[in-house]
Amino acid sequence: MRNPLASVALASLLALFLSACAATPAPQADAKPAAPALSEEAKAALAQAEKDVKEAKAKFALWTTADKALKDAKAAAEKGDSATVIKQSKLASEQVKMGLEQAKYPLTYIQ
Repeated sequence: MRNPLASVALASLLALFLSACAATPAPQADAKPAAPALSEEAKAALAQAEKDVKEAKAKFALWTTADKALKDAKAAAEKGDSATVIKQSKLASEQVKMGLEQAKYPLTYIQ
């Protein structure tokens, strides 16, 4: 380069970028703490709720309250809260049963 100031600036920028890359710490492996274990009852209730919700979706009878309860149960499972998992899973299953019963009602037509 013809301008010495530009050469010095370019060299400084190059040195800055290289030093920034060298100072970057190596990525660590997933260091997530293990979630507390769920009770067997909570695992069974969650599995049953997932099965029930899947069935209701297949029959187009899933209520939004059942879907939300299942999502809340899954969130509680990630935190290891067995009591909330059981409560929300049972709520989801109950809501699914009511939705399936409602789907059996006769259709009404407004003319």
